[in-house]
Amino acid sequence: MRKVFHFDSPPERYSCDAAVISCFDQRFGLATRKFLKRKGIVRPDAITIAGGAKSLASPLGEYERTFVLEQIKLSQRLHDTRRAILVNHTDCGAYGGLARFKGDFASESQQHCLDLKQAAAILKQSIPDLSVECFFVAFDGVLEAEAETAGHVG
Repeated sequence: MRKVFHFDSPPERYSCDAAVISCFDQRFGLATRKFLKRKGIVRPDAITIAGGAKSLASPLGEYERTFVLEQIKLSQRLHDTRRAILVNHTDCGAYGGLARFKGDFASESQQHCLDLKQAAAILKQSIPDLSVECFFVAFDGVLEAEAETAGHVG
């Protein structure tokens, strides 16, 4: 191979602040990164997959759920991860977009809240010592899913 770019990356192992499961839709990437930074998460293990928490709550196939759970377990083993943050967003194509909800943001956010709750429960069942937090990113900011509704632990 031929070096095409030089950059000195730190060789030391690190501890991760949280495994962050989110969608790969980059319309919400900057808002999500800024939000995570505000929460003190500067070293996330990012697990990006279409639909984010949908891959745990209602995956296209069991392979999606298995993949995400294995990624979190690897994050725990390699980077001492103790916390997971689930991030869904409005107008997500994996859900059929806002159009699937006929433009009704309340209906859409309610569905995402239910999926976040189910995904959090699946995580807690599979990895009991993992702290789980759930968020929904709208075009104008980030909403925290209600603790009892979203399966927020810790």
